[in-house]
Amino acid sequence: MRDHLFYFEPSDNESLQTQIRTMMVHAIRDGHIPPGSPIPSCRELARKLSVSRNTVVLTYEKLVDDGFLYSRERSGYFVADSFQPSCIRRNARQCTSRRNQLDWRRRLQVRPDQQRNIVKPRDWRNYPYPFIYGQLDHELFPFNEWRECSREANSKHAIREWFSDSIDGDDPMLLEQLHTKVLPERGVWANPDEILITLGTQHSLYLVSNLLMSENIVVGIEDPGYVDARNIFETSGARVVPIPLDDEGMVVDERMDECDVVYVTPSHQSPTTVTMSLERRRALLAKAQASDVIIIEDDYESETNFLKDPIPALKSLDENSRVIYVSSLSKTLAPGLRMGYMVAPTPFIHEARALRRLMLRHPPSNNQHTVALFLARGYHDTAVHRLTRIYNERWHTMSAALDRYLPDVTRIPTYGGTSFWVRGPRGMDAISLAQRAADKGILVEPGNIHFMADNPPRNYLRLGFAAISEDKIEAGIMQLTSIIDTFRVA
Repeated sequence: MRDHLFYFEPSDNESLQTQIRTMMVHAIRDGHIPPGSPIPSCRELARKLSVSRNTVVLTYEKLVDDGFLYSRERSGYFVADSFQPSCIRRNARQCTSRRNQLDWRRRLQVRPDQQRNIVKPRDWRNYPYPFIYGQLDHELFPFNEWRECSREANSKHAIREWFSDSIDGDDPMLLEQLHTKVLPERGVWANPDEILITLGTQHSLYLVSNLLMSENIVVGIEDPGYVDARNIFETSGARVVPIPLDDEGMVVDERMDECDVVYVTPSHQSPTTVTMSLERRRALLAKAQASDVIIIEDDYESETNFLKDPIPALKSLDENSRVIYVSSLSKTLAPGLRMGYMVAPTPFIHEARALRRLMLRHPPSNNQHTVALFLARGYHDTAVHRLTRIYNERWHTMSAALDRYLPDVTRIPTYGGTSFWVRGPRGMDAISLAQRAADKGILVEPGNIHFMADNPPRNYLRLGFAAISEDKIEAGIMQLTSIIDTFRVA
């Protein structure tokens, strides 16, 4: 027996049958067991792996059904001839010289990797104090309810519905849930033909930029603002200009006169979390009408509002069809789900749907239907209520910790969201601070990247609390304070 081929570390994440099957398939597809070769008997493999014989028997029988193995009476199981090794052998004479290889950098017309991007460690869960933004605490995810909806979305009946290529269509049930439940909560009333499902807000913004922007277009964005939106718009060739903020949100003045498009995050401004006042929203809409400007409204973290009644979305106040509304379920379900939506006048959605078809046809239908069921059964409402309560508690804990340990550090008053925007002492270098903090297990996000200036202020931080448990917040802020204090001395 080839002992090294028939071994695995048992895992609680998969059944024993699944793990044995994976082990056998790898051995066959990688060419370690040639076609026609015998494999260990059920009894022999069960003894080696310390599992029941029935477990191995059931696994072998399924591999026979799937064509990996065949059986001979009284002789055992053998590798089927139909499965050849999947590895393509490297030609021994293949040239390894790089002298004549194509210079791809010279051919590229766009270099997105040269843009300034937020970088976050993939192993952030291993840090004791992850004040990281844009990630969620997995303990808050409604596992049982999601599994229930996922099982139903993958039932035999449901698979018949989404199995076929939908070309450019979306799940009708999901459109109906957005149309009747989700959007009305923001005061937005839209027909299904005014809604498009996307792979998150960034996908929506990319579609919008491709349809509306070019080298002749000027786009106004908040400064500081959402980094990925800025990069997406610049990739389209548009000229992106900064528009400052005050305590009511984006300033509305003559700077909008040169703009063709304006991008705003009025619910909780990214990254400062300022909520745009109702008066400022009306002024923005009036200025857009007077200056013939299209508004892209990113309804960012609208659900997490703690101290005030939520202000209606800009789209709900729009009487001239100037607002394109984009949102997602990333902050209430999971960032990895990549499920978003766009609301705009029918002619725009018609073109956005055609463009999306060229990119990816449509988001996976099974995922769309799972989300539709999750919304229809009220599980999303329950999840939002729970998250709002928990985030409210964390928000108060973080606020109290900042008041106690960093009373002289400036932070803009907020009423929700999942982060705090902090301005540290004048001499503080947030990049250096973040590096020192990471060495002590504390993750923070330097704020300089959110500014458009070539030499942005370096003493701003964004401190998220969605991914850190409440009982660790005060201890993390206390330790962060000792690092900030070193800059005061310096």
